Amino acid sequence: MNIFLLAAFTGLSNSIQFVPADSTIKMDSVISLPDRYLSQVKRKSDKVQAQVDKRTVQALNRFARQEKKMQAKLMKVDSTAAKRIFTKSIDSLNNLKEGMGRKVTGINSNAGGAYLDTLQNSMKFLQESKSIIGSESSKLANATKSVDDLQNSLQQAEQVKAYLREQRQQLKEQLSNYNGFGKELTNLNKEAYYYGQQLNEYKTTLSDRKKAEEKAVKLLKTLPAYNNFISQHSQYASLFNLVGASSTSTASLAGLQTRSQVESIISQRLGNDPGAQQAVSQQLAQAKSQLNELKDKYSNLDNVGDMPDFKPNPMKTKRFLQRLEFGGNLQFQKNTSYYPTTTDIAGQVGYKFHKNGSAGVGISYKLGMGSGWNHIAFTHQGIGLRSYADWKLKGTFFVNGGFEENYVSSFTNVSQLGNISSWQGSALLGISKKYKINAKLKGNLMVLYDFLANRNFPATSSIKVRIGYTM
Repeated sequence: MNIFLLAAFTGLSNSIQFVPADSTIKMDSVISLPDRYLSQVKRKSDKVQAQVDKRTVQALNRFARQEKKMQAKLMKVDSTAAKRIFTKSIDSLNNLKEGMGRKVTGINSNAGGAYLDTLQNSMKFLQESKSIIGSESSKLANATKSVDDLQNSLQQAEQVKAYLREQRQQLKEQLSNYNGFGKELTNLNKEAYYYGQQLNEYKTTLSDRKKAEEKAVKLLKTLPAYNNFISQHSQYASLFNLVGASSTSTASLAGLQTRSQVESIISQRLGNDPGAQQAVSQQLAQAKSQLNELKDKYSNLDNVGDMPDFKPNPMKTKRFLQRLEFGGNLQFQKNTSYYPTTTDIAGQVGYKFHKNGSAGVGISYKLGMGSGWNHIAFTHQGIGLRSYADWKLKGTFFVNGGFEENYVSSFTNVSQLGNISSWQGSALLGISKKYKINAKLKGNLMVLYDFLANRNFPATSSIKVRIGYTM
């Protein structure tokens, strides 16, 4: 496995262009950054920092409360062990909370990931290129401070996450000889796991560039001096110790194996036997498949110690707005002796309470289109109020159901909707098939059965087919 990891790193390093450390920043052209760029960077950095700090304090408080309960429970059985196991840990949790906001140095200097690393270096580049910013130097200083403070908060959060992970494991080992702590240990595991997932959510939010920031990045990338600066000061450069190395020098890559060297080693080990090479290829393909399956299942884990011992709910760390699904659907109905041909146009909003399920409400408008090609007339044929629930069955198939109230009479003004006798109820249950249209839009086809259709007067069709979409 180490051979393939080294090969991957070698390929990564070969894709990065490095420049001498003594290269100076020369402006090839004069560019004008969007006025809102620095304001957006500062506002976003401050917002994410506040979220990270708040969630970190929350995690420490919850861990401390849980450990105090566990200590009180163990005191009834073994007071000496209770003091030995929990006193120091609770004090450490309080010390971590009191240390929030202090400057963190040392490990994990790039806790914010590649995006924050590039953002920090962009701020440094602009500081050394005053001609780009001009009179905005004060805004640049404020934005740079916000970015640095955010990096510090994320680094501190990573240290807290590592401590919670280690402490959870220690408590599991220390309490292995005592019964009745399974639920408490699971709660600690949940808190540590969801805390890590929440941090990943914040990082994802951070990397979502606004319009002004996107434009600024594109403008900066047109400058060779900027690209050289990023290559020279990025975390990848420090990873391979390539800061200051010439673009043609490979001295800093000593010890790393190239792709050809890896292939040569495999060939020497296996020989030229086609059967052996095929067997190894099959095993590698199988291992890759299993690794991808595990990666898809726990895509946000960065440490084996974060593996949950419970079935996590991926929606738990999502904010309210992130759980909302907006969509709509169309339903066609041919004309009868009572009704013209109609099209129900509906809009809805749903709330994902689970990765497999959502519930929501909607409103529909019934558009009358006449009785045929020889009689086309657009009329207001009704309006409806809807509620629904959706749950995944298997793959892309879902069970869908809900209750609706529909005003089924033609109306010319809103006051007519107060006529209660013109409203009809529907109790629907059926199957929906969902499919992907693009990255942000999904389509669905629903076939529903109305259990109250025969009770309505005049009777309506029991089978309803709807074509819709969700965002």
